[in-house]
Amino acid sequence: MTDTPPVGGQPAAPTPEPSADLPAAPAVTPEGPPARLWDRMRDDPQYAPEHLALEAVRRLGPEAAQWAARARNEHPGVSSDVLADQAVRKFVNLARLSGAVSGAAGLPGAVLDVGVLAWTQARMVLHIAAAYDVDPLHGDRATDLLVLQRVHKVAESARLALGVAAGRERADALFGLGGQRPLGRVMLQLGVRLAQMAGVRAAKRLVAKIVPGAAIVLGTWANSSATKDLAERSRALYGRRGPAVPEPRQP
Repeated sequence: MTDTPPVGGQPAAPTPEPSADLPAAPAVTPEGPPARLWDRMRDDPQYAPEHLALEAVRRLGPEAAQWAARARNEHPGVSSDVLADQAVRKFVNLARLSGAVSGAAGLPGAVLDVGVLAWTQARMVLHIAAAYDVDPLHGDRATDLLVLQRVHKVAESARLALGVAAGRERADALFGLGGQRPLGRVMLQLGVRLAQMAGVRAAKRLVAKIVPGAAIVLGTWANSSATKDLAERSRALYGRRGPAVPEPRQP
């Protein structure tokens, strides 16, 4: 096989080789909360962040653990900081795109956008935890999510709210609860709660979705800025812990 011939009299630039010390990137696709979670949050919008945090640990925790294990297996000796760097880059880039995922206008579109953003951010936090050897499947990660995303100021109140949300999930499964409230009011409350979780000013984000052109500018900037801030808080929390002794899983 011969080298690529020069172009315009200049030697052809060599194809860069991938760095041997970088792990494989986490598999990320522009996806949002699963349909069952949307139903749960719509039926109980007051506790939407808690429902999202619980489901994120259940559904996304295994993905984060598998990614970190695979990266360490393929690249022995790779540092936790390198793993965290890669996760942050991938999910910040994905957050920039999350505002265009739904393609829907008005309040429903805004709610979908902030829901996708909150889900993407939760995914990032769990990957950062796994990068620093903190179990992303442990029930305490749901508490971490709510505190890191500033839904609750302290872990104690986050745990209490998670307990309430989990109890409501069990009650709904047993008794088929779920109120029939005006859809507009439910969507507004859900949008505000998810925007709070995603670190976006709810009023601006919801209004921007309705104003042509504004959603793109505000969405890209606000999404990436909020996600970068969350990444810094997450790295400060999990990096400070260092390699963790395996924690007992909560039933």
